Amino acid sequence: MKLKITLYFFIFFFVQFTIAQTKVADNFFRDYAYEKAAELYKEALKKEDSTEHILTRIGDSYFNTSKVEKAEFWYKKAIDKYPKINSEYIYKYVQTLRNQKKYDLANDYLRTFNESNKRDKRIKDIDNFNIENYNQLTNTEKVYVDIQNLPLNTAYSDFGGYEHNNTLYLYSTWVKDSITNKKELYEWNNEPFLNIFQSEIKVKNKEKSFGEPVKLNSSINTKDDHEGLVTITNDGQTIYFTRNNVNKKEKRRYSKEGTSNLKIYKASKSDDIWDNIVELPFNNDAYSCGAPALSPDNKTLYFVSDMEGGFGQTDLYKVNIKSDGTYGTPVNLGADINTEGNEKFPFVAKDSTLYFSSDGNLNLGLLDIFESNILKIKENDSTQVYIKNLGAPYNSPFDDFCYYTDSETQTGYFSSNREGGKGGDDIYSFGKYDCKQLVSGVMYDELTKEPLNKVMVSLLDVNGKVIETFFTKEDGKYEFKEIGCDKTYTILGERVVYKSDMKDFVTSPKNEDKPTIDLYLKPLIIDNEIVINPIYFDYDKSNIRPDAAYELENIVAVMREHPKMIIKVESHTDSRGRDKYNLKLSDRRAKSTRDYLFSRGIATERIQSAIGYGESQILNECKNGVKCTDKKHEENRRSKFIITNQYQ
Repeated sequence: MKLKITLYFFIFFFVQFTIAQTKVADNFFRDYAYEKAAELYKEALKKEDSTEHILTRIGDSYFNTSKVEKAEFWYKKAIDKYPKINSEYIYKYVQTLRNQKKYDLANDYLRTFNESNKRDKRIKDIDNFNIENYNQLTNTEKVYVDIQNLPLNTAYSDFGGYEHNNTLYLYSTWVKDSITNKKELYEWNNEPFLNIFQSEIKVKNKEKSFGEPVKLNSSINTKDDHEGLVTITNDGQTIYFTRNNVNKKEKRRYSKEGTSNLKIYKASKSDDIWDNIVELPFNNDAYSCGAPALSPDNKTLYFVSDMEGGFGQTDLYKVNIKSDGTYGTPVNLGADINTEGNEKFPFVAKDSTLYFSSDGNLNLGLLDIFESNILKIKENDSTQVYIKNLGAPYNSPFDDFCYYTDSETQTGYFSSNREGGKGGDDIYSFGKYDCKQLVSGVMYDELTKEPLNKVMVSLLDVNGKVIETFFTKEDGKYEFKEIGCDKTYTILGERVVYKSDMKDFVTSPKNEDKPTIDLYLKPLIIDNEIVINPIYFDYDKSNIRPDAAYELENIVAVMREHPKMIIKVESHTDSRGRDKYNLKLSDRRAKSTRDYLFSRGIATERIQSAIGYGESQILNECKNGVKCTDKKHEENRRSKFIITNQYQ
């Protein structure tokens, strides 16, 4: 019978100890001490069955420190053992596979992930294109672009954003108030007709402001038709624009989709008035031509058309503008650019980069903005044509189009009907900048205020993942370069025989502030004692709680760092309760503390003694019969770890 009781007690103690150890590991995981957490989780595995919590936490510990192969191993064990595991761990497992270029296996698990995450944007169109490329397109890390919804946008459609001589040209229904007369609305979408507007641009401290839009004169803008999509010659004397295909002697021609065909026109400036409207000769009533764009030398006009002989629904074309003002024959830009879908809205930057929108190629959904070097390649040049999706933040799952950029200032505009806009289509301004923020500081000894060397300084992201580490030298200084803008980070300082310190901070949206984060690490060895936070026990108990074990790990770390160190453990109580009882209770607690250290691999001969002194060594006036506050009594409930030898 006695043997059974002993066995039951042992099993109970064993289970309780294992649970406590897992909770200790959880505490280290919470504090980003992933190496220690992984060590304790794996030790817990020796004492109990591999739970989903333990397996995934080990995986997360390695994942957060970018030890991908180890993370893959532990995630795989968790997934194999628990078929109904939280699917987020399947996705993390996929990330570890892709990181190691195991793309086929990654795609197999992505399909498993897809079964319970049909609407997850990370796996959009999984069967149609490489998921890795999709992730690259949506990743905005180290993409430093300031995107602003233009203040000129209305509740209706506004798009375009073409800049010339400090003037912004936009295509808009721009009205201050809602329209109640239905005759003034375009029946297809119940919005006003589009016209071409111009807005004066003013620049102050590198910030642009826009004047109230003014409609171009009536020679260009008509009352009951759409006009838009302009390009202007370098001298500012000729404008090309798009208009519905209208013959004043006939009714507007509509296609079967309910839209009229488009034509390209040009006008000349006379006394600040656009006049002399001329239809370009390659227009045709049978198809549309629109969205004109000039080459930097103004010798070529690019446009979109659905004329016969193209590759898809709408293609991009070019036509030579001859020195006498006449035009050559339109030429399709070819299969390198055009697909079986829609290519639209061409724009040619000052450096001859071609930008356009397409619903073909690899994209995030609907129309995406692309760039190509095709116009830079000379005849008989062996350079290969590339087509590049601009990715986020320019592109989204919605329509993104009408890209304009000044390749010298790296600023520009694009249009989109993405979520969060003011109307159907909105114009967004953007400015590119290189964000190379630097955070630096000094690691100090909290007591001496002297700089600390050999401190491992970690930079963690908002999810607690370690991004980069740095080891300080004698001056205690550290720095991390080229960190992201407008993000939350944590600086964590760790050094053996010191308590770690950490601090959160947020970087500025632009390259303006350079954060300085100093940390102060408190030494664990003070004089002849290892000093940790108070160890608490449950009332009338002597077993080691997880929070106490968390603190005792500091003792383990110090003794491992100094393998010759010998200590004695003292446990003290306050004066409440009977003297003899307190003496026995404190002694049990001292020995329980000692046994925990033994369990963590500290040799028995290194613990000289473990003795409880009860209330015999009260630190203040709170002896028997003296009324004191709980806080005063707390000063007397303590454990001491006294160094008894010269350990150096």
